[in-house]
Amino acid sequence: MIQEVLKNFYGDDTRCLQIANTLVLPNFSKIFLKGLHGSAAAFVFTASSAHTDELNHVIILNEAEDAAYFHNTIENISGALDIFYFPSSFKTKKNYRLLNASHVMLRTEALTKLASGGGNSVRRKILITYPEALFEKVVVSKTLSENIIHIKTADTLDIPQLLLTLDKYGFERSDFVYEPGQYAMRGGIFDIYSFGNEKPYRIELFGNEVDSIRIIDPETQLSERKLLQVSIIPNVDTQFINEERVSLFDFLPSNTAIWMEDHELCIEKLKDNEEELKYYLQYFSANPLPQNTEDGDKLLKKNISEEEFITHLDFEEALKNRTVLYFGNKGKNITHEFEFNTQTQPAFNRQFDLLINDLKIKERNGYALNVFSDNPNQLQRLQSIFDDLKANIVFNPVPVSIHQGFIDSDLKIVCYTDHEIFQRYHKYRVKQAYNKNKAITLRTLRELQPGDFVTHIDHGVGVYSGLQKIDVSGKLQEAVRIIYKDKDVLYVNINSLHKIAKYTGKDGSVPKINKLGSDVWNRLKEKTKTKVKEIAFDLIKLYAQRKAQQGFAHTPDTYLQTELEASFIYEDTPDQSKATADVKKDMESPSPMDRLVCGDVGFGKTEVAIRAAFKTCVDGKQAAVLVPTTILAFQHYQTFKSRLKEFPVTVDFINRFKSSKEKKETLQKLKDGKIDILIGTHGILGKDVKFKDLGILIVDEEQKFGVAHKEKIKTLRTTVDCLTLTATPIPRTLQFSLMGARDLSIINTAPPNRQPIQTEVQVFNEDLIREAVYFETERDGQVFFIHNRVAGLAEMAALIQALCPDLSIGFAHDQMEGSKLEENIRGFIDRKYDVLVCTNIVESGVDIPNVNTIIINNAHQFGLSDLHQLRGRVGRSNKKAFCYLLSPPMSTLPSDSRKRLQTLEQHSELGSGFQIAMRDLDIRGAGNLLGGEQSGFMAEIGFEMYQKVLDEAIRELKRTEFKELFKEEISRQDDFVQDCTIDTDLEILIPDEYVENITERLSLYQRLNNTENDEELKDIYNELQDRFGHIPSQVDDLFETVRCRKLAIELGFEKMSLKNNMLRCHFINRPDSPYFESDIFQKIIEYLQTQTNKARLKQTGKLFLLIAEPISSMKSLYEFLEDLHKYCFATSLA
Repeated sequence: MIQEVLKNFYGDDTRCLQIANTLVLPNFSKIFLKGLHGSAAAFVFTASSAHTDELNHVIILNEAEDAAYFHNTIENISGALDIFYFPSSFKTKKNYRLLNASHVMLRTEALTKLASGGGNSVRRKILITYPEALFEKVVVSKTLSENIIHIKTADTLDIPQLLLTLDKYGFERSDFVYEPGQYAMRGGIFDIYSFGNEKPYRIELFGNEVDSIRIIDPETQLSERKLLQVSIIPNVDTQFINEERVSLFDFLPSNTAIWMEDHELCIEKLKDNEEELKYYLQYFSANPLPQNTEDGDKLLKKNISEEEFITHLDFEEALKNRTVLYFGNKGKNITHEFEFNTQTQPAFNRQFDLLINDLKIKERNGYALNVFSDNPNQLQRLQSIFDDLKANIVFNPVPVSIHQGFIDSDLKIVCYTDHEIFQRYHKYRVKQAYNKNKAITLRTLRELQPGDFVTHIDHGVGVYSGLQKIDVSGKLQEAVRIIYKDKDVLYVNINSLHKIAKYTGKDGSVPKINKLGSDVWNRLKEKTKTKVKEIAFDLIKLYAQRKAQQGFAHTPDTYLQTELEASFIYEDTPDQSKATADVKKDMESPSPMDRLVCGDVGFGKTEVAIRAAFKTCVDGKQAAVLVPTTILAFQHYQTFKSRLKEFPVTVDFINRFKSSKEKKETLQKLKDGKIDILIGTHGILGKDVKFKDLGILIVDEEQKFGVAHKEKIKTLRTTVDCLTLTATPIPRTLQFSLMGARDLSIINTAPPNRQPIQTEVQVFNEDLIREAVYFETERDGQVFFIHNRVAGLAEMAALIQALCPDLSIGFAHDQMEGSKLEENIRGFIDRKYDVLVCTNIVESGVDIPNVNTIIINNAHQFGLSDLHQLRGRVGRSNKKAFCYLLSPPMSTLPSDSRKRLQTLEQHSELGSGFQIAMRDLDIRGAGNLLGGEQSGFMAEIGFEMYQKVLDEAIRELKRTEFKELFKEEISRQDDFVQDCTIDTDLEILIPDEYVENITERLSLYQRLNNTENDEELKDIYNELQDRFGHIPSQVDDLFETVRCRKLAIELGFEKMSLKNNMLRCHFINRPDSPYFESDIFQKIIEYLQTQTNKARLKQTGKLFLLIAEPISSMKSLYEFLEDLHKYCFATSLA
């Protein structure tokens, strides 16, 4: 459908037909396409190349980024598959050793596709590239096609031979495949990650025959879809070191046309590259490689010589024997010229009246209006803004994105893009090879390794020392071995793994190991519980008061709100829309709102706050915004003011930098209701601040306020709507327990068009700093330079001033006087300074959209979350942002600092912060949320265990002190038993030959134990089948055991043992428990009397026991319990 729309533009254009005919001429034409602007070139290319099926095309753009955008645009408008992005294989410019895995993969894929097509390929291939990528030579086509391994469904494989070949090609065997160049064998499952594909393949064998081939996702290791055949390609860049290399032009088949944006620029860039290479080779021969590069040897080129690169003369020579089209600047010796009449999309700076005016004039002149966006909501938004403003404009929405809008005056068409109308950043997508470090950093946080500390809920902290097979009357079972004080050993059955958790305390703290059988642990647990109960009690009490109060119910949204939301520069993420919707719903309800919004730096929390404050103003009430620091108050004032400048709202602020006269004036205006939104530090809470009609209180970064201020906020909170924002992510598990006390919205996803921040770890080097600073100031931006020592700050500023004499440098730290500090920071915001040298005072929320480069000196001395917060200060507008981490050479750093910096470099995508900072912040976040003394307990009992205790405490409170408030909730979940242990003499385990890797086995046991419902169990079952092949009977039994445990808990059994075909079920061991008077217990007795003859009740002392026999297997145990469960719950529900 979409392709149809686009064909109408240029599909039948005679110029495109003529271009196509000229391309096929035998003599090498030089063609100039005049007057192509915006993305018009991509459209003309698509139309012309559609007429020439027999030609291949190479398009050379000026920059890597332009090439990526062009690639995306062509892919979107043509829908063709044979379009390849051909990047340079190096990670950074000027370093000819370090390869980029994704780029190597993209190059390999493109070359293989071209080589396998042979000389006269039927399907045309399109390669999109740029000068740096052309600079490198490529392997001869023949070498490449001879070294590809082809595998088809139903082939018979010679496995030993295949493994030898893979070995020869430099593939490595591992347990699971995470990155190109790995393969894994598990029974009949063979996984392999080829260098020419972005995801690995899974080949399932039946004997030696290929049964099926699937693509798998390296992160989840699950299959995505089936394929009929695959090609496995070795790493071209490192594998064929001694093979002959040729320039890309010699590699290309003869029937290839070259499209070029700017001939002169290409030559310039190649000359630059030649010079840089010369310097690099001299430098390199003087400074050989350090020996201990443990990480990613595969991505280092060992030897480099000038023979591997082309010169600008080779390039000129190659073009002589090709047909070349120039679509930007005119090239030399032009033989044909075609004229187009296009202009780029004008800039409207988000002024819709200008846009509407422009579109109306175009419509009157008979132009067809098209608006492109890959997000259909944006197109609807635009239409609704037009309707609100009564514009009577109807445009044709096209649901694909192109990079730049344009107007074609000959064809009378207007093609505008939504990201240019709304001034958003437009993101390009390039295939990425998966990076194992990404996978592994996230997994190792969760996985248990021998030697790790674990906490067992009944026995305390011990050391995990592996899995062990235990012989239970002739049958094998597996258990987790934990070592306690004095070498005592505890074996934990795999059915009770939910009782143990990895100990996470503050980084690097070592816990006390407990002694088995002593009561120290239980005392500590009880003590923590009473403390937690006190805190939880307060929280719940507040919640109860609020629920009982009457507040102000806001009115539903008006068109003003829609207009405000549509002018937001980023796309709303689902989380953000949900948070906004939740906040509005709370505001519209009569009881006062108390909502906490958590989200990472730059995830749009402020935007949610602005929308809430605006909603209150529309209803004629006032909003107060409370922030922890003076700088932040000014900052927010700027943000609110610029976001609301089109609307009839007055915003003002008070902080300690205002003179008392100014303050008085502001407060008087506030009292008279002339200020709608007031922003300030804790001064807002003072006695002299009187609001005329306060509608909402917004608290930013709540964790930074002291106790007294929090109390003050609390009293306010019971009567007015209150919205709290925080960037310290609250651990997932704590959220549920707090659900009873507060409403939470979590924003976990970054705006899709926020740019990843390009992060590089470098050694302190004056040239680098100078270059980075000038690059930023030349594109009219500013720079943060973080140097976390107050003492050396002025010297550092002087050094940078010496490096960049023509720029103005300011500096700031928190020991300066208030007025001086504000003057400097304000000066920086008002662009008086180009560079601000400062300590990490910017970490807490100074946002200056114009700063898009941050340089952090001595980065190895910062914690992960600090670095992450600092990096979040840039990349907040629609420009590409850079972050340079300066540290001593990697090889000299301790391993944890090195890991920290590498993690940061890898997770440049936004939102990864949530994962990076997760553990570090979890602990800090929980401490802040529940008060300082709590972190002490956390260090003693470990974070996971703390959560379990907290859960229990809140649960008990709900059942005792606050019975009335949670009446409904309790009646729904009256569970008498929390847990049930199962003891059996059957063989229940995951056999070694099925899953060899111990860590993986343990992680599967843990996941099975923690499943919540049948859906999750089914998912794990399918996953095992997919990853490890046919499921053995012992594993089937393991799944049954998990199901039995769920049923037993609902029926009220605390312990079940199945031995010698006899099942014993133990009821609650407190004879006075209300359980024995409940319906369930009555039903069980009824069932035993009337429904079955293989079970009976037995009383020992005061306790009851249910005995059933013969029960010979897990399956029959499950059937028995299911039958009993159905009887008890079917009739009780009826």
